[in-house]
Amino acid sequence: MTETMIHPGPLAVGDDVADRLFRTARTTSQFTDEPVTDEQLEAAWGLAKFGPTAMNTLPLRVLVVRSAEACERLAAHMNDGNKDRVLGAPVSLVLAADPAFHEHLDYLFPAVSGVKEQLAPAVEAREAMARKSALIQAGYLIVGLRAAGLAAGPMDGMDFDGADAEFFGETGWKSLLVVNVGHAEGEGTSYPRGPRLSFEQVTEVL
Repeated sequence: MTETMIHPGPLAVGDDVADRLFRTARTTSQFTDEPVTDEQLEAAWGLAKFGPTAMNTLPLRVLVVRSAEACERLAAHMNDGNKDRVLGAPVSLVLAADPAFHEHLDYLFPAVSGVKEQLAPAVEAREAMARKSALIQAGYLIVGLRAAGLAAGPMDGMDFDGADAEFFGETGWKSLLVVNVGHAEGEGTSYPRGPRLSFEQVTEVL
């Protein structure tokens, strides 16, 4: 008979899991030369895809930038402070929202028929929906990357329109941020961990 793991306190996971996913994980800008595999990225997505989105739309799209030539192309659209970060990362992920997510709704949201057709003419509504849920998914993916043993450095200092024209001209995807991914070199950053707000500071209980 398998023993049930008991975690004292309010968390249902052990401290090792909580530490890896949240407490000791850092925004990373300094990486080792150890490669990031497709299997690791797929494993991270395998977790992130289960996070909730509106009507299970899953509008997040991911461009994996790995080759030296592709990194140079992406770096050209980054703000000056972020160019070297892209060039120094084993992999950079351009996270984007797909306004045409509705094309998949017959498969992703079969519980309600006709949603795909209803959303087809609602271009502005679809763009807003795609952006909101894709940003939520970006958070899931960062946690998924940590669960896959990787470190992540998200950043949004970039020419979004330029990146979209460069990479997404045919798909219509809209870039949201870039996440550099790899294995942290030491602490992965020279900055000390910043303070956080307490539960009491961010909540109002009615």
